[in-house]
This record gives sequence, structure tokens and C-alpha cells, in this order.
Amino acid sequence: MHQYLAVTANGLENLLVEELKNLGIEDPKPVQAGVRFKADLEQIYKACLSSRTASRFVRVLAEFKCVDDMDLYLSCMSVRWPNLFDANKSIIVDFNGTNREIRNSQYGAMKVKDAIVDTFTKANLPRPEISKDRPDLRVHVRLHREDAILGIDMVGQGLNQRGYRTEAGRAPLRETLAASIVMRSGWDKQSPLIDPMCGSGTLLIEAVMLAANVVPGHARTSWSLENLKDFDYALWAEVKSEAKVVGRRGINKFEVPVIGYDNDPRVLETAKKNAVRAGIEGLIDFRLGDATQIEAPKDAAAGTIICNPPYGERLSTEPGLIALYSEFGAQMKAQFGGWNASIFSSSDELLSCLRMRADKQYKVNNGALNCLQKNYAISAKAASTADAPKTEAIVAPDFANRLKKNIGKIGKWAKKEHLDCYRIYDADLPDYNVAIDVYPDHLVIQEYAAPKTIDPETAKRRLTDIIRASIQVTGVEANNVVLKVRQRQKGTNQYQKLAQKSHQMQVNEYGVQLKVNLFDYLDTGLFLDHKLTRRKIGQMAAGCDFLNLFAYTGSATVHAAVGGAKSTTTVDMSNTYLDWAKENLAINGIKGKQHQFVQADCLQWLETATGQYDLIFIDPPTFSNSKRMKQTFDIQRDHIQLMTHLKRLLRPEGTIVFSNNKRQFKMDLEAIKELGLRAQNISDKTLPLDFARNKHIHNCWLVSLEKNA
Repeated sequence: MHQYLAVTANGLENLLVEELKNLGIEDPKPVQAGVRFKADLEQIYKACLSSRTASRFVRVLAEFKCVDDMDLYLSCMSVRWPNLFDANKSIIVDFNGTNREIRNSQYGAMKVKDAIVDTFTKANLPRPEISKDRPDLRVHVRLHREDAILGIDMVGQGLNQRGYRTEAGRAPLRETLAASIVMRSGWDKQSPLIDPMCGSGTLLIEAVMLAANVVPGHARTSWSLENLKDFDYALWAEVKSEAKVVGRRGINKFEVPVIGYDNDPRVLETAKKNAVRAGIEGLIDFRLGDATQIEAPKDAAAGTIICNPPYGERLSTEPGLIALYSEFGAQMKAQFGGWNASIFSSSDELLSCLRMRADKQYKVNNGALNCLQKNYAISAKAASTADAPKTEAIVAPDFANRLKKNIGKIGKWAKKEHLDCYRIYDADLPDYNVAIDVYPDHLVIQEYAAPKTIDPETAKRRLTDIIRASIQVTGVEANNVVLKVRQRQKGTNQYQKLAQKSHQMQVNEYGVQLKVNLFDYLDTGLFLDHKLTRRKIGQMAAGCDFLNLFAYTGSATVHAAVGGAKSTTTVDMSNTYLDWAKENLAINGIKGKQHQFVQADCLQWLETATGQYDLIFIDPPTFSNSKRMKQTFDIQRDHIQLMTHLKRLLRPEGTIVFSNNKRQFKMDLEAIKELGLRAQNISDKTLPLDFARNKHIHNCWLVSLEKNA
């Protein structure tokens, strides 16, 4: 008998204990991410071949106190390694953990390797080779503070690598984790089993192997235990032969309907090949289908749905997942009354979209992700209404009703104004703190940062409801919903880059075509609250030399050019946005040397600029501390300095359109007058209908020279 450590994922220890008991092992004890037990050769051979949830089995050779590298070296030297394996076997050391003195796992592995090699050398034997790629044996070390366990691996490659899955989907489950999901799902192995999003088929393959008593290790061709000196070839062959007979008998008797759906035919082909390699060809019916459209088999009053839907790592980037879970939950309730369901996900928020109450739940790690498996009993009452039209309950009715009302009013106005992009909601209700903008066939939902008084889980649930209700009310396809988190920005943070999706489209604004990008940046390239300001600039620009400062993507420049400006000068610090501005002009058929683009800090450029302009548009940030600027900028503090420079560039009959987004901005009218300027507040005239609730979204002024200046 030897002492062994069975290694498994956090959360699966008790499941592995039961599995080992069923294999005849007495008194297995769970430890962190593993199980300790004693076994003879026949028992450990059966465990290696048959365990569905262990990732490896390690024969424990020594347990010792390890304060420093000398403790580690001497304790490893005390093991009689030549009695375990021959010198012609290659090895690798897997070292896990550190402490105050051994701060690097690679260093710890090196000290263990030195001790093993020195043991052979002192016995006048050749040195075993070290192989990183395909070692014959793996030495296993666990170090936690001053407690160390030293052992030799019986398996080799992890037991999750069954040998049947050479190809997998985009986010495959480990086979050991898939087996645990099946074992905890409540499936009785006799009733139908369906995976509506089966991917490469891992869950269903593990389920059929379990039900048919096919041992998970039957397809493996390499085992470390075969390289140990106490390897019993005859016993190993007997254990494998017995398992093969039992498995063949189980496959021949297996008649349970098992169905896997996926909407990707290429992934289904991979699943079929995996089933063939697993030795269960023909026992799973793989079908092309959408999880939100599947129906229960007509001859099956009950069964089990098992599923690992996509969940992503960031809910905020995947609004489509919210719609998927919502529709999937509604379909299960409508079509699978009387069935059970077991769903595995890392997102409790997404699981809440199923709108079902779980009877059981299990926590387990999937790599670095903390995941949940929830089991549901689907009400049998749903069966009586399965043929009725499917209707989903209205989510967040207060929010949904407000959204419908806004769309009715604002959508009609936008159509009349020939606007492709407009806002339909802006934190109208305090519990639903988002802004929602419409773009062609798309929604952009901007989540304002929740107050610290709001529980984060509550905020997440509300956001989930907002997305679901928005999809319900607008009918926009879920994958065309873009979700962003908006916080108070300083400086140029408003231009923060988010991703590399390059999702671009052209939109119409009062007859002007503009490029927007819904995914790549925090802003889309078009500030919707300024649409009336841009239209006014277009109306004022005929025959003018036009200057656009802090130009962003140049949308005001385009309106001026389309409106007949004689020339345009567009200034911004970012080459990215200047290139964007050039594209905006080009798609409107505007080109020529009279349209100039200047990459510069606008404040520094103003100090030395010498041109003369009839119309100037300036929309500076409220505050900026960009590293590329000499000093900070504050619009309230510095607006008179701005006007001083702008007056120098303004022709006698010219106009400055001055806008900013500071809520409590106050124009210093006395200082303006001293400069020989006059200012007219036109904020109310530049506030479009879709921003009427937010009267402080921006303020806008017309500034011109006093007649006698």
C-alpha cells in the first residue's frame, strides 16, 4: 500500500471522494484541490484508468518541513530514487508553491532535480535525462509555507486529456470539469439528455461515457506508471481488459436519446469526430440548431438539459449574451415543462436572465474563473402552453414604458429632421442610470457609474434589465447593442480607446454624411448633443474662412464645408482624429488644398497663429492635463485667455461659436466687454429635442466684435 494524492479542481474534492469510494478505496480524505488516500497497485491502476474528475494521481514519497533550499535538497536526497525508476528514464520536476526562502518555483524545481541526479551519481549510476517535452516520469512537489509534499506522478499528461479531443470549440471545458457537471446535473442516465449549445460535444461525450461505463482513460496510449520499477504489466493489462469489456457491454446496451445542438456546422463536425475517437460513435445525435428555438422530443415527457453557454469574462462587452440567456430561459420554460436543467456559467448575472429559480447550485473553478453550476426543475405547467405563442414578460416595466414613450416622440422628430442618430433615454428614471443612443440598426447604451450608495450587485442586475428591456422595446438585434461605461472624464480621457473591432458606419445628419465607430472608443466620433450647433455652423459658413479648434473628428468642419465655406482649417492634438476628419470630408466629396489639417495642441497653436477667419468654432474640454500640454487647462479659469487669442484671428464681421460642457459655466461678460467683444447665449437654441431633459448638457455662445472695437 502506498499513500497517494489525487489532484482535482477547487470545488470538486467531495465529488472525487465519492468517486474513489465507488472504486473500492477506503477512507479517502479531501484536502485543498485534492484527495488523500491509501491504495494498492490494483486500486491505483483502476483509479488512474477510471477517475473522471481527478487530473492526476501522485504517489507520495515524502512529507517534510521545508524552511530553505537545504531542507528541500536533503529531504529529496533521502528518497531512494534508483529504487523507483531506472537511470535511462527521462524526468521533469513540477514544483508548485513558494515560501520566504524559496521564492521562485523554477529554483525549487532545480534543487529537486539536483538532488535526484546526485542520488543516482552517488550510487555510481548514469544521470537521468531532463526532458521538458515528453518526460517518462514527472516528479511532483507542493510547497505551502514550510510544509512540503514530494511525490511521483502516476499519470503523465493530465487525466483531463482523454485522447479523444484533438480539436475543440472556442472555449472548451476541461474533460474532468465536464464530467463533474454531468455527475452533478441530476441526470438519471435513463431519460433523454439534450445539450442545446454543445460546441465540440465534451459534455455529451462525458455523459455517454459515464452512462455506458466507458472508462475515461481507455483511449490514452501513454502512462507514467508504466515506467516505474514496481509496474505490474499483467495486473495493468487485466485492469484495462476488464474495463474494456465493461465498456463494450455498456455501449451495446446504450439506448438513451442524447441530442446535441449547435448553430455552427463546422463545430458540429468536430463534435462528431470527437465522439468517434471516444469510441461512442452513433450514440449522440448531433443536430444543427439554435438554442433559443429547440423543442422537446414529442415522445419524452421528461429529461435533462445540460449546458455550458458562452459567458465571457466581461459582461459589459457582451449584451448579446444577456439576450441569449433570456431567450434560452423563455424557450426552456415554454417547451420543456417537466424537464430538469443544469446550466454552468461564470456569471450569476447571466444566469439570472434565465428567470428560473435554482434548486441546487455548486461552486467550482474553471481555470482562473469562479463558476456556478445551477440545477433547475422546469415547471410542468409550461407543457400545457407549449404550443401557445411565446411571449416574454416585460422586463423592468417602468423603464420599458418610458423608453416606448420616448421613442414615440423622439423617433418621429428624428425622422422628420433626417437624423440617423439620436438619444432616446438619458437617466430619465433614477434607478436606471444610463443614456441610450440610436444608430442605424444599433443601440449604444452608456452606463453612468453608479453612486457608492448603490450595491454593486443591484447595479449589475439593473443593467442587465436595462439591456433586456431595450432589446425587447426596440427590436434591435442583440449583437448590435453596444454597452459602455461612462464616468466623469478629465482631459483627453473622453477619447479613451476600448477595443480593436473597427466597427464603422456612415450616418446622415441634416444631409451631411459622417463616419461613426460604435465599438472602438468610449465615444463614437459624433457628439449627438451638438447636432443643432453643427447645423447652425453649416448655415453660417457660406463664403467664410472657417476655423475648427479642438476639432475631434471634424464633424463641424464637414457641416461648414457642405454649407459653402471658402476654406476650412481643422486643428486637433490627435492624428487619429485628424485622419478621421479627412475621411469625413472625403465621403462628402470634399477635397482640395483649401481644407487644411493641423496636428497641434490648440492652446499652444493659438499663441502664435496668424490667420484671419470669418467663422470660428471652438468646443474645448472642461479640463485638461494632457502630458502633451505645457500646463493644465480649465475652461472657467481660462476662457478669457482663449477669447483674447481668438479676437486676434477674427475678422471684423466674423463670429466665434463657443461651446463647452461645464454645467455651471459662467461667461465673464465684463472681461468680454473689456476685450471689445460681445457674447450672446444661444444654449437654448442649440439644445435638440432628444436632449431637452438635460438642459445643462452643454452651453453655447455667439461671440463677435463690438461695432466700435
